[in-house]
Amino acid sequence: MSQMLMAAMKFKPMEFVKSLRYMGEGMLGILIVMLILIGTTYGLNRFFGGKKNK
Repeated sequence: MSQMLMAAMKFKPMEFVKSLRYMGEGMLGILIVMLILIGTTYGLNRFFGGKKNK
C-alpha cells in the first residue's frame, strides 16, 4: 500500500517553485485585508472615540 502511495506522490521541485508564487499572492492578499481592517478600526476609533473622562 505505501509503495503504491509513494509511486503516486512524486516530488517535482520545479512544481514546488511554481507554487511559491501562489503562496506569495495569498500572503499578500491576507496582509492587505489586515491593513484595511486595522486602518478602518483606527479611523473609526479616531472619529467616534471621543475623549474619556478619568
